[in-house]
Amino acid sequence: MVCLVSRTGRHLQRYNALGRRQVVGYKRNSDGTLSTDLEVLVISSQKCQKMMFPKGGWELDESKEQAALRESVEEAGVRGNVECELGKWDFMSKRYGTFYEGYMFPLLVKEELALWPEQNVRQRTWMSVKEARDVCQHWWMKEALDILVERLTSLQQHKGQNISTCL
Repeated sequence: MVCLVSRTGRHLQRYNALGRRQVVGYKRNSDGTLSTDLEVLVISSQKCQKMMFPKGGWELDESKEQAALRESVEEAGVRGNVECELGKWDFMSKRYGTFYEGYMFPLLVKEELALWPEQNVRQRTWMSVKEARDVCQHWWMKEALDILVERLTSLQQHKGQNISTCL
């Protein structure tokens, strides 16, 4: 058995030159193809039941991809393969009234954990892209989801050709 504990505090958090906190997150494709079976994982926020994609602070001792993997375990209790970055968004934190930079990554989930650090303060739910877009509270996460769908559509159209998954 492995004991998992969420990182706490902001003393190792990354900030850009403008003082904006940098955060990372991810989304998931259930089987690598675009179809009606495509699902994404959303989680509830800690403070209320608003739904969003897992994300969190990018710390000084890790890459963006490592941070996305760590946050996926801490907040959603899933592990998998981080794929190519979907993009970067600047957004205002309603809670702190400051600007953050958000980087989003798709994560192909390979394992759902029965126990994870934030399971008592968050709910995780798999849903269709349309449902996720409807319930997600953040415009920039909806844009990242649109980019993921566009990327998967393009990959599906080029299936069998030798192209990069990082379109």
